[in-house]
Amino acid sequence: MFGIFKKKSKIHVLGAPAKGRAVPLSEVNDPTFSEKILGDGVAVIPEEGKIFAPADGTVEMIFDTLHAVSMTTEWGAEVLIHVGLDTVQLKGEGFEAHVKAGSQVKKGDLLLTVDLEKVKAAGYDIVTPMLICNTSDYAKVEGISGRNVNAGDDILNVEEK
Repeated sequence: MFGIFKKKSKIHVLGAPAKGRAVPLSEVNDPTFSEKILGDGVAVIPEEGKIFAPADGTVEMIFDTLHAVSMTTEWGAEVLIHVGLDTVQLKGEGFEAHVKAGSQVKKGDLLLTVDLEKVKAAGYDIVTPMLICNTSDYAKVEGISGRNVNAGDDILNVEEK
């Protein structure tokens, strides 16, 4: 009866950073991601080498090796998109950045391109985790996985406390 006075939680939805197959972090073959050490989220096994902004916000950092990008959404989520596993070893080979630190982006803006065939030929897994690094700031972070997605499709729900 008194539930009517409860504050309604706000849920933010992030889009898929790439076209491909959405999988839970538990299926990522790296404990840093599968054990959610850096935060909760979801992963995509990309079909195309284009990585897009999952929400409106600000690019905080493009790693020197271009294999990952971090951004803060307009509502404060700290998002890390990590293209592939151990791809830092490629030292940027096959990657191209289309934004820089400080860039304001809208959901769907192109962040990175990557030659997925080059990454696979070098022996690296192309699975691309997307994490909320400040997971503890939220009531719930829940990935939507087990399906094929297009870039921008709803893939991660983040519920405010």
